[in-house]
Order: sequence, then C-alpha cells, then structure tokens
Amino acid sequence: MKALLIYPEFPDTFWSFRYALKFIHRKASSPPLGLLTIAAMLPEAWEKRLVDMNVESLHDDDLRWADLVFVSAMSVQKESVKEVIARCKAIGVAIVAGGPLFTTEYELFGEVDHLALNEAEITLPSFLEDFQNGVAGHFYNTDLWADIRKTPIPLWGLINLKHYASINIQYSRGCPYNCEFCDITLLCGRTPRTKDKDQSIREIESVYASGFRGQVFFVDDNFIGNKKKLKEEILPAIAEWMERRKHPFSFNTQASIELSDHEDLMQLMVRAGFDVVFVGIETPHEQSLAECSKFQNKNRDLLASVRNIQKSGLEVQGGFIVGFDNDPLTIFDTQIRFIQKSGVVTAMVGILNALPRTQLYERLKKERRLLKETSGNNTDFSTNFIPKMNVDLLINGYKKVLSTLYSPRHYYERVRTFLREYIPPQKKLFHFRFNYIAAFIRSIIVLGIIGKERFHYWRLLFWTMFSRPRLFPQAITLAIYGFHFRKIFEKRL
Repeated sequence: MKALLIYPEFPDTFWSFRYALKFIHRKASSPPLGLLTIAAMLPEAWEKRLVDMNVESLHDDDLRWADLVFVSAMSVQKESVKEVIARCKAIGVAIVAGGPLFTTEYELFGEVDHLALNEAEITLPSFLEDFQNGVAGHFYNTDLWADIRKTPIPLWGLINLKHYASINIQYSRGCPYNCEFCDITLLCGRTPRTKDKDQSIREIESVYASGFRGQVFFVDDNFIGNKKKLKEEILPAIAEWMERRKHPFSFNTQASIELSDHEDLMQLMVRAGFDVVFVGIETPHEQSLAECSKFQNKNRDLLASVRNIQKSGLEVQGGFIVGFDNDPLTIFDTQIRFIQKSGVVTAMVGILNALPRTQLYERLKKERRLLKETSGNNTDFSTNFIPKMNVDLLINGYKKVLSTLYSPRHYYERVRTFLREYIPPQKKLFHFRFNYIAAFIRSIIVLGIIGKERFHYWRLLFWTMFSRPRLFPQAITLAIYGFHFRKIFEKRL
C-alpha cells in the first residue's frame, strides 16, 4: 500500500514569515507535525511519501503513485485544500482527510472519500481496520479524548529538514480556559493532557538525531496548563538534556498571561532553553475581556505582566483583537498605546472572526449576525459577522493600527523598548551559522541600503552594539521580522 501525505499551501499571512525566510534561505517556517505523526501511525509495511506544498510542488505523478492520499489542514489553507481535492478526484485516488479544518467544517467536503475527524489516535485506527477489511466508511468521529502518552514520535525522515526555519513538537493538548472566540477547547478539551517526561525527552532527542539544530517550537496551545508537572518533571528533565547536549536548541511556545505570576516557572523555562512565548493578550479593555470570557486577563496590570515575563528572559509575542461588541471607538488608539509601551515587537492584531462551532459562532448564529464562513486569516481586513461598531469604522480603525505599528518609526521604537526591558539569561547562547551571517549581510543590503527603514535600521544597530551588545543577533532578527510584517500589510493597506 502506498500512502501519500499532502500538506496544502498557506497563503501569505502574518505567521508565514515568507519574506523573513528568504534572509536565511528557508522555504517554510515549520513542517507539518500532524501529518508526520499520522505517518508514524500508519502500518509500518506501507510505503509513505510526504509532500509539503509550502516547500515543493505537488505533481500529478505523485498522485498517480499513491493508493491513498492523506490530507490535513487548518482553515487558512482552505483554498489550497480545494485544489488538492479536485486534483485527487481528477486522478481517481481516494482521499482520507482530518485535522482542524475538516473536524470543524466537514460539511463543506462531502467529496472527500473518508473523514477521520477529531483526534487521529482514536479515529484513524478505526478507519485503518475497516480499510484493511474492505469496509471503510465515510465518516469517523469521536467525543473521546486521546491518551497522548501513546502518540508516536513523528517520522522526520519523510521531510528535508533543511527547508525549515524551525521544528515543532508537542508536549500537551487542551487548555483550562474557555475563551468565547477560541476553538482550542472544542478541538482539544479543557483538561490539559500531557506526555510523560521520558516520552518528551525521546521526542527532543529524535529532533537532535535528525541533525537539526536551532529553534524548536512546542505547539501546545497553553504550555503551562499543568504547572505542577512542568516544574517537577518536564522542565528539569529538558534542562538537564540541554546541558548534556551543549544547548543545540532554543525553545518557544504559547502560554496564558498568568505565567507572569510564577517566577519559579519562568526561571525554569529559561534554564531549559525557552526564550520566546506567545501570549494571547487580546485587549486592554476590561469590558471586552469580560465579553469573550478571557477572565485570566481581567483585573490585572497587563503591561506589568508583559514586562515581568520579558525581565525573566522570555520575549513576549502577543495576540490582539479588535471588533468586540464592547469595544469603544477609542480602542484603536488604546491598542496602539498599549503595544508600543509593552515592547511586544511581534504583535499580531486581528479583527474578531467567528470560527465554526465556537461559542462565539453559536451566539452570533442565534443573534442572526453571521454573514459567511471565516477565511481562517484574521488579518485579512474582513470579519464574518455583523459587528456592533460600524463596519467601515472598524476596518479603517484596524488599518490605522497596522499602519502605525508596522511603520518603521514605531516598529523600531518598539524593538528598542523591548531590548531595554528584556533581561537575557546569563548563559544565553547564540550558535553562529553560515545562514545567520548571510542573513545579516542581506539585512544590510535590503534594510540598511535600499529599504525605507534604513535610518531606523542603522540607529538600532549602533544603539544595540553600544548599549546591549549581547542582544545584537536578536536586534537583527527583529529587524528582519519587521520587514516581513510590513510587506504583508503593505499589500493590503
């Protein structure tokens, strides 16, 4: 049996880092962890190939080779998914589909032969058993949560790791919070499920054995969901492994804002090699936080929380939203002021959209305010429901936020604010590699000579060299990120 696993193409988005990746000669930010894990669940005797359409083209010969095609995707990949399905149908190869897009919007994909929805550890074995018995059905679903301690290590050998800027792994699933707009609890539940210490170390070791060195992203939606286990088992084990292996990786992940309340946890994360954390801040407007049930962010000094995390040695990347029912007309200036003061350099600001089957989606459906399905890209200057604020005011206010935050003056000002607040670990290591040196040289040409940000670029470089020389590589990295963000938004503004 020949199985072809296909990862559809992402459009250019905030997180694609398309323009930044060119500086280090990489094709995509990270590989398809879900499909690489699915590949490890398939029978060992099967032949397996993986085509990531973000790094290589999908050819008809690939489809003709396959007996079965496995497709997984997120909502933002929807257009590419439709193309893949059409091509499979034209060739006549059967499709098995799963993942977040199909789990929440399966009604849109009736032409798919087999749908293995929710968590594959439960639904995929049922499909495989029926398939091998010649009685495979169309729809496989479950309301149970998988024991991820039994999840196999991804098959890294199916991809060329040199195409990717980072590698992603997973330690936990689920989030204890239940924000109205979020689909994580829908897809993964509210009780955090974790892997064992030895299993986590084996996965990290498998990345090391593959030859990859650099950034490793823990894709957990809330890495600190089980703080006790992190403190007592996981982080000490990772720290010991990193010391033994001479610090081959730097780790980043996602966490809720109350990370800032746990100094010991932050110190352990930094000791284990974490240097970046994405936090869903959403809005400094208290009424909007209450509206979306983001109670963990309420009644706290969000600015102080961000700075506390930065001072621990973790860079904060932030998610922000405009378009809540309770947002006043001043929200756009409020967001700008907060983001600039916080020094959150990588600030993803999106317009609120209702993801399928979320609490927000169901509420708006009852209120008859839904307009269409979401594109999955919350930075595409649209919303899929009727907002309380005049829609033109919302869109124009949103454009003002982006054009301000990612103008060279404001962006580089924010970088300096972050570098002033950030206290790097005493043993923070930076592994010089040829592609990093090449990226620096290219940044001089693209940003420092021909770029409209050249004055701000040189000012940042000289300021960093004399004021925070240890953070010089970080300053260059953030300057390159800023180039990507401006390119993405300039296309749309």
